[in-house]
Amino acid sequence: MNSLLSQRLAALSAAEHLSSIRGIQRGLERECLRIQPNGTLAQTGHQPELGAALTHPLITTDFSESLLEFITPVSTEIETTLNQLADIHTFTLKQLGEERLWPLSMPCYIAHEDEIRLAQYGSSNVGRMKTLYRQGLKRRYGSMMQAISGVHFNFSFPAGFWQHYAAVLGQPEVEQDFISAQYLALVRNYKRMAWLIVYLFGASPALCSSFLQGRDSKYPFQQLGKGSLYLPYATSLRMSDLGYTNSAQSRLKVTYNSLDEYIAGLHQAITMPSEEYADIPCSAEQGFQQLNSNILQIENEFYSTIRPKQTTQSGERPTCALAARGVEYIEVRALDVNPFSPLGVSAEQMRFLDVFLCYCLLLESPELSHDDQLVTEQNLKKVVTDGRRQNLELQQQGQPRLMQDWAEEIFADLTAVAAWLDQAYGGSSYQDTVKGFYLSLLDPAQTYSGRLLQLLLSKQQDNGPFALQLAEQYRSQLLARDYQQYDDAAMQAMAAQSHRQQASVEAADTLSFEQYLQDYFAPKPCSL
Repeated sequence: MNSLLSQRLAALSAAEHLSSIRGIQRGLERECLRIQPNGTLAQTGHQPELGAALTHPLITTDFSESLLEFITPVSTEIETTLNQLADIHTFTLKQLGEERLWPLSMPCYIAHEDEIRLAQYGSSNVGRMKTLYRQGLKRRYGSMMQAISGVHFNFSFPAGFWQHYAAVLGQPEVEQDFISAQYLALVRNYKRMAWLIVYLFGASPALCSSFLQGRDSKYPFQQLGKGSLYLPYATSLRMSDLGYTNSAQSRLKVTYNSLDEYIAGLHQAITMPSEEYADIPCSAEQGFQQLNSNILQIENEFYSTIRPKQTTQSGERPTCALAARGVEYIEVRALDVNPFSPLGVSAEQMRFLDVFLCYCLLLESPELSHDDQLVTEQNLKKVVTDGRRQNLELQQQGQPRLMQDWAEEIFADLTAVAAWLDQAYGGSSYQDTVKGFYLSLLDPAQTYSGRLLQLLLSKQQDNGPFALQLAEQYRSQLLARDYQQYDDAAMQAMAAQSHRQQASVEAADTLSFEQYLQDYFAPKPCSL
């Protein structure tokens, strides 16, 4: 085991520090498409019974009217979070009539991207801005890739943990700068090893050929069934170049060695004009088609497998929030929808991420240059398309290394971190979880992508019919269950309140849309 990791774990296992790790805070964001009973994309608008997408705290939309996003509140209990997510699913399905929820990351059959209707958020300036941002995404990248679904895992350490961890590191005082620096150290290590998460949790080795719609692909796809394509060793086509990409972003130098450095890189991206997008209208006179013609319209357009985050206040940009109050939590974004869970994510995944993120914090984390990040991205791309291939080589510290050997080393360390967490929380669930996923390392067929592809190949079944069967199965399960955290009355009250809040937002507008956008983009992060 890594010696520094061993020292830190030993220190944190001391009686005076052990309990400080209890109370990890988590939240989930699960995206999923609404589909018709025949498996095609739902053409209905966001149902009013679900509340106002602009203001509802639990149920909103992502890119399109048919792409739902479910958001759980922050909780310290994994089962509570999953029960909340299940209740949201149950209530939603009750409002959808005959529509179902698509259980995969890669979208259902879509004949043309015009079927994908942009999400609408009402007549307020903030609502119009949200829709216009999506119009910009459509013009820049097309709508098909925006129909891809994923799961985001939000994670933060207990507030009291930082005092104890600072003592272990010999830090005399705990200030927000220290906490932000530690989260960024975690982020750097996560980026170095994100390929392991994609190997274990990737669940999109196949897709419907309609997704390509005549586009040329550099990938040597094989045919499956009547209209599905797959790569034999792929883990996550969602995370490939077919997914959410921005060629202009490859020129950006957003790095994570300090908070100021990260903010400066991201701020440059949202203020740097792009020749590629200069011809897309971005003014009232031209007829708005995007927020602006910069490389990124706003910070959210920057794709990363992980983000340092701070809760924003009304009208506040993410970089300004980070500059003002530091890193509050991190958002893990490399998760495919898990087709083997009706919720798209499991307790085992959440426990594994607890262990993995603690490991990323406790391990030494040297600075990561832009060139170093390019290497981590190349490693990720290899695992995305060939992760289950025998003897796959990655790059580690300038040298080729077998992915299997590197992963073995990581799992040895994860076992020690899991033992520390079990010591603090009681029981053996963390160690059991690590052991369970270790089996997927020994046998790639046990990974989510391996299991899914084997099911499809064994029956020569298309992606679509298989997913539709799952959607029917999960719909029945979720409608038959009892609420655990909410109930119909509470969810209906939340929906009604969200409509009232949207109406209040719309009534409170006093600025023109053009002035609203100008004011929104005017502030600079205070660290610049």
